[in-house]
Order: sequence, then structure tokens, then C-alpha cells
Amino acid sequence: MQKYCKCGRTMNLRLRTVIYQNKVDIENVPIYSCEACGRSEVVPHVKPELTGLIGRLGSKPEKQQLFFHELSEVAFLLLKVTEKEHMNDSMEKIVEERINELLDILLLAQSLGDEPWTEEIRKRLSQITQSAIST
Repeated sequence: MQKYCKCGRTMNLRLRTVIYQNKVDIENVPIYSCEACGRSEVVPHVKPELTGLIGRLGSKPEKQQLFFHELSEVAFLLLKVTEKEHMNDSMEKIVEERINELLDILLLAQSLGDEPWTEEIRKRLSQITQSAIST
């Protein structure tokens, strides 16, 4: 996944740490980065989750470390692709396995009548489908 920078060079996709208010390290945020001019920008698909997280932290957050892949399925899948045990797997296979995993969890959450958990899993599935539609 690449895009072009304003300087005309190619921006590469990376998982980076975003530091908020010099107190919160948000690990594994998908960022487009240009090696030529140093420009970086958050991947548009994950911006809503990141801004929502920052909004929940408030203007005076406590010192902490958060893992963005625990909130964003796009970040989760990108992290999964970089793992050694998945280096020979296609992105399609990894996405298919994750969808099946989430569907199994959804069935469990529904059978337990856990509505907040059910909604969380639906939201995660929606993140995957929205990213797939727009790419």
C-alpha cells in the first residue's frame, strides 16, 4: 500500500508510534511516510479511530502506552502481516482468517447475550469491510 507525497515521491506504509501530549505512546498506528522529505500522515482508514481515542484521552492524559491494533482492525491486520509466521501467507488469507475468527467470537457474544461485546465485534467487522470497499 503506497501513495504519493506532495513532493512527488512515493510514501510507504509503516506502523509507527504516535505520541500524544508527550505522555501517551500509541503503538502500531498505520502511517504513510515519505523518506525523501520526511512527511508523514495517518492512513485515512484509521483516522476516525485515532481521533476518537485521542478525544477519549482528553487534554490532560495520564502517562501510558496504548496499542492501536487493539482498537483498529486495519492496524491489527497490518501487524499480523509483518509477523514471521505469516510471511508466506497472502493478505487475503490473513483477512479471511480474521473475519472467521471475529464471526466465531460474535456467535459466542450473542449466545451469552453480551450486547456491548456483540457491538464491539460488529464494529470490528465493519472496519474490515469498510477498508476492503475503499481499497
